Amino acid sequence: MDINSLFDVKDKVVLVTGGGRGVGEMIAAGYTANGAKVYISSRDVKACEETAKRLTKDGPGKCIAMPADLSKYEECERVVAELEKREKVLHILVNNSGVTWGEELSTYPDSAFTKLMTLNVQRVFTLTQKLVPLLSKAQEEGFVGRIINIGSINGVNPPGLETYAYSASKAALHQLSKHLSTRLGPSISVNTLALGPFRSKMMKFTLDNFEEELAESLPMKRIGAPTDVAAACLWLSSKGGEWVTGTVIPIDGGSLVATQAKL
Repeated sequence: MDINSLFDVKDKVVLVTGGGRGVGEMIAAGYTANGAKVYISSRDVKACEETAKRLTKDGPGKCIAMPADLSKYEECERVVAELEKREKVLHILVNNSGVTWGEELSTYPDSAFTKLMTLNVQRVFTLTQKLVPLLSKAQEEGFVGRIINIGSINGVNPPGLETYAYSASKAALHQLSKHLSTRLGPSISVNTLALGPFRSKMMKFTLDNFEEELAESLPMKRIGAPTDVAAACLWLSSKGGEWVTGTVIPIDGGSLVATQAKL
């Protein structure tokens, strides 16, 4: 029952996709600050390498850059092959890579659905499918492998913004996570975090212009902080979160209940 053993991730091997900046960087920082060995992938090579260098310097864990465009099938294969060369086991996979698209209904392009469903859903499945063998090896150490998918409250309730492909893709991701959890237990757990507003490239315009109004609309009166999403991941990745699977957990400052209260 000791808190240090309940939430310990020291020496665990972790892959965080989209870990070069934004929410992915917040999550990676939480793991490295607690002694994990973290691989981060990102299409932005410079951001990926700079983040890895900084997080390793901060320690006590280690962060390794593995730049990749995970919207491409062959890049998913390459990342998996590279991990298999370097590691005998992967304890934790955080599928965070994602993209959004906002445009009014009358001009919303068909290509937006292709782009978003591919990266936000299909490649999550691809990467997960190919990493199951490496994740399953954690059981040999008495550890339940963990998959944490980063979803969104927009996949739970319809958003006010015209982000049709994004909300559809996140709803699909939530359902995919539940489906996978029924197949991968008991050796691997699968959960989703439905995030509210966090400071990221995806939210930059909204928060630069409307952060005060958005925060005021939430019961907790602020947007998400790095510690909020990092702590949730640490819980799900540790002994304390071992029996949790198939869930969609809102990390949203009360955004969903605030929306329901207005109905």
